[in-house]
Amino acid sequence: MSFELYQRVALNRDLNEYQLKKGDVATLIDFVPHPSNGEQGCVLEVFSATGESIFVVILPITDIKPLKNHEILSVRSLVEI
Repeated sequence: MSFELYQRVALNRDLNEYQLKKGDVATLIDFVPHPSNGEQGCVLEVFSATGESIFVVILPITDIKPLKNHEILSVRSLVEI
């Protein structure tokens, strides 16, 4: 699968350490090689619904997927109430 820089992508799994859920949307901002020739990584920036940057995370590229035309964005609270 081919990705482009600054493409919006969705997470393929939960990231509990960041309170992010599968399906959350992020922006792909860089690619990083694995230090011992393993799977390529990607740097993602996660934004709040109002456009504020809240996290930058590095994940294996298989942990993301492209957004599709038949999908819709939704809003959820990052903080548990």
